[in-house]
Amino acid sequence: MPIPMKQVVAIFLAVVAITAHAQQIVVSKDNRTIAVTTSADAHAPADTVTVQIGFVAYGVDQDSAYAQGSKTSNAITAALKAAGIPEDAIQSESQSITPVQQYTNQDWTPAEKAERKFQVQQSWSVKTAAANGAKVLDVAVKAGANQSGQMTWGVADQDALQAKAAKLALDRARQIAQQMATGLSATLGPLVYASNEAPARGPQPLMRAESMMAAAPAPKAVEPLNVSAPKVTASATVYAVFSIQ
Repeated sequence: MPIPMKQVVAIFLAVVAITAHAQQIVVSKDNRTIAVTTSADAHAPADTVTVQIGFVAYGVDQDSAYAQGSKTSNAITAALKAAGIPEDAIQSESQSITPVQQYTNQDWTPAEKAERKFQVQQSWSVKTAAANGAKVLDVAVKAGANQSGQMTWGVADQDALQAKAAKLALDRARQIAQQMATGLSATLGPLVYASNEAPARGPQPLMRAESMMAAAPAPKAVEPLNVSAPKVTASATVYAVFSIQ
């Protein structure tokens, strides 16, 4: 009875998979190995921060909304530059001018609805030293950035932190391999192969503030928020193969 084509393909793929695996790790009396996969994290104090700042401004028509938005936009960037933030550290994220949608104004009074027919929104990201994060946010909010607050922390030398995580993972792999070798009444030999895969990690935000819909900039006497830089984490996964004797 002929074997169906689907079964033939499945058998072929299984043989290929076994063969490919055998090519990666050959176990025999002449080549005995222990393979370990393990992960580790490395930590370091954050020394950089990216602050998200932005605003929304309204007007009774498109022209008045745009005029108010332009005024607020230039006031925010001027305040940041006056505070010593380099121009190349201020990156535009988005900007738009649109009619106000009815589903967004349900909680407004009739007077507010009449005054807010159009809206201008703009946002930036500002990268600075970790110690300056609260200052950047404070300067921007007092200049009119009423939609701000998210902070993403990092380290300037991310590669060094990643290398530290990889070393910790490899050290852990060696310890596990040593325990396995002892259980087999064997002697752990040298490392014969290792690979490092850094897991994909998104940014680590400290806080995400809701839109602060202040009608006017905060008073100058208000102190900046008390913001503390957290530690940044890098992770590494190591696949290591050791010989045993």
